[in-house]
Amino acid sequence: MEFKLVKIGNQIWMADNLDVDTYRNGDPIPEVTDTDEWDRLTTGAWCYYNNDPEMGKLYGKLYNWYALVDPRGLAPEGFRIAGDNDWKLLLQTVGGHLTAGAILKSTELWKAPNDGATNEAGFNAKPGGLCDDDCSFMDRGSIGYWWTPAEESKKLAWSYIMEYDNAHVNRSYYEKKDGLSVRCLKA
Repeated sequence: MEFKLVKIGNQIWMADNLDVDTYRNGDPIPEVTDTDEWDRLTTGAWCYYNNDPEMGKLYGKLYNWYALVDPRGLAPEGFRIAGDNDWKLLLQTVGGHLTAGAILKSTELWKAPNDGATNEAGFNAKPGGLCDDDCSFMDRGSIGYWWTPAEESKKLAWSYIMEYDNAHVNRSYYEKKDGLSVRCLKA
């Protein structure tokens, strides 16, 4: 499988959200569309936004945090999941978290005004929204969320978010059961 890549500073990132349905070792990652089942999970799973495969073509898959840290490896061979330090370096490279969103966000698929978005860095950040812990879908078109493996607590993990109405990239935490986008870098 080939992936579109972009070099930003000394990092080589995937230029799209992750869209795989097997772990690195070939084991399948379950697609879960049932809200009760999604809420009970403490193992890896993915879904499409609104459980619609057409959304996957635009935004990639939404993964729960458990898929991210599964020892079988969510990142394809030769890649690794973007961690907290990777995101911090990316933001530093493109001028800091207050303006990085403009340089990193795609010029398509975001609600207006998509403040300052140029995608100058080629990162192609898209607003894939999220699937929350009870599998309710929200924020497609207005917010992009990307997991990191970093834990905040037993139930929460860190992610990075970009919004349609500003150029910021913020760090926040979400329930590990939530479905968020994932970005990888060359290992």
